[in-house]
Amino acid sequence: MADTTSKSYFWKGFRDGSPFIFVAIPFGTLFGVFATEAGLDIVQTIAFSATVFAGAAQFTALQLLQDNTPTAIVLASALAVNLRVAMYSASLTPFLGAAPMWQRAFAAYLTVDQSYACSIMQFEKEPKMTVPQRMAYFFGSVTPITPLWILATYLGAVLGAQIPESWALDFALPITFLAMIGPMMRTMAHVVAAFVAIIVALLTVAVPFNLGLLIAGAAGMIAGAQAELMLERRKT
Repeated sequence: MADTTSKSYFWKGFRDGSPFIFVAIPFGTLFGVFATEAGLDIVQTIAFSATVFAGAAQFTALQLLQDNTPTAIVLASALAVNLRVAMYSASLTPFLGAAPMWQRAFAAYLTVDQSYACSIMQFEKEPKMTVPQRMAYFFGSVTPITPLWILATYLGAVLGAQIPESWALDFALPITFLAMIGPMMRTMAHVVAAFVAIIVALLTVAVPFNLGLLIAGAAGMIAGAQAELMLERRKT
């Protein structure tokens, strides 16, 4: 019975994660195009997507590499952009931390914006789910995206310059994050963090090597943490 229930949660996660394929496909295709334009061959491009599996960090690293940015800054910027995944992991640990090590290892690799957003909302909505049910839902939510992300990257790398600019595939990145961020603006601390990060990013746009992103991210996290502390003090 538990196995059947876990399977049902897997398919529920699959259904909840499926709408994100409409963003993952153009996003992955766009990365494939950009990567080949930057000089990567098809094998390197596919390996990049398969190993990093983090679109925003991949685009950040690729752009900085094109600008001949020092390797240390490229790595720091990519890690900073992906730092949110560490926070996702910390947020998911109370729900998935009791799972077997091999499952947690796969979950760590597959923790992306879509799998986190779907999973955390489901886990909070149904707190009585068992660990196997939660893990089944988590894997289900990312299953539609993973193979299509790799396939779309491959298609983008193959098609390359044949894709006309009029398709405007670059809409995928901002649309993805707007879709993720919007529903998660549930507290004043979230709003403050996002607002401060946006303002600082705009003010530091001229900072060399896109270091303004690092500054904006740090400022947003600090502001959000301080806002949450202030709200907690008012409650007490």
